[in-house]
Amino acid sequence: MLSVGILGVIVMYSGFLYLFFSGRSTAALPWFFLISPWLCIYFGLSQTQQVATLYWLKNKFSFSRK
Repeated sequence: MLSVGILGVIVMYSGFLYLFFSGRSTAALPWFFLISPWLCIYFGLSQTQQVATLYWLKNKFSFSRK
């Protein structure tokens, strides 16, 4: 899954950037098209790495009030 996700990121994002910089419309691309390879990468990680990733995301996007 990890290698499929990495390859997916390379292929999908290079295609997206090609369309974007060539002036063609990217409006037809659904949002999950660009997120799906990241899910493959996440599920390709070990369970310890998945937990560490979730912990990192929680800390990254939590806004603590002081």
